[in-house]
Amino acid sequence: MSEAFLVTGALGCIGAWTVKQLVADGCRVVAFDLPGEPRRLRALMSPDELARVTFVEGDVTSLDSIGRALDEHAITNVIHLAALQVPFVRANPVLGAQVNVVGTVNMFEAVRARAERITAPLLFASSAAVFNNEDSSEVARNEDARSLPGTLYGVFKLANEGTARIYHQESGIPSIGLRPYTVYGPGRDQGVTAAPTHAMGAAARGEEYRMGYGGRMFLNYAPDVAAAVVQSSRSGFTGSGTFNVPGSAAHMSDVVAAIEAVVPAARGTITFEAAPLPFPEELAVGGLERAVGPLPVTALLDAVAATVAHFRSA
Repeated sequence: MSEAFLVTGALGCIGAWTVKQLVADGCRVVAFDLPGEPRRLRALMSPDELARVTFVEGDVTSLDSIGRALDEHAITNVIHLAALQVPFVRANPVLGAQVNVVGTVNMFEAVRARAERITAPLLFASSAAVFNNEDSSEVARNEDARSLPGTLYGVFKLANEGTARIYHQESGIPSIGLRPYTVYGPGRDQGVTAAPTHAMGAAARGEEYRMGYGGRMFLNYAPDVAAAVVQSSRSGFTGSGTFNVPGSAAHMSDVVAAIEAVVPAARGTITFEAAPLPFPEELAVGGLERAVGPLPVTALLDAVAATVAHFRSA
């Protein structure tokens, strides 16, 4: 049977980059998301590329709609990226739990019911928000460290990691969870950690911008995250694992310096607050590459240059 990918949250940033890569690889792709304008996909893909994507309107809180999509399109690989981000979970915790927790349980349950056909690992998005900044030294050394998340969003993501473990333990469903941190690049336009991308866009337009936090953090370039998603889904991994996504550890001043190197006229116009995010400064990595093989990590300066070029062309 030929590969057919269902991508939930396909209209989001990582979802759009994932769809783009799958289409470039010649794969059959079903984009599963709530009704909406695919503006990120339009920004990243040509009309001809978009024409190769099948769009299905659906809600991950509905097990029936997921099942129909899996069956009608003979899906072999499930990539589950749909989620509400930190500000939206904080504003509506009940809806956040329905989408982020129940939606993930629904994905596992739908795959469990079709385990004979869907043998690829279920790929799901976790988050570095499962950690908190009080355990920075531990999580920088140990990828499997556990801590108390500082947001409901992080609590929900940690619950999903447990869901994945139990579905493998009780039903043999293989899965890989990925924990990106500060995702940046074209298409990253909402969420707490979108500030670096907003700053790059402002520099490209010749505008001032002040990012609302500072400190050190782990940076993940969106196309690199998508590459990790696709490679993990196609890896043949048979266990259950959740891994930090390889990236670049940098201070916010490094981000500003990279922007100024790419856009010299922006010198002094891109600034940031001193307070850091409530997450670790750095994360241990290596587990994902041991599980699925080498992965791309674009250098910060090169990624900033590509992001600024995208904004300028737009």
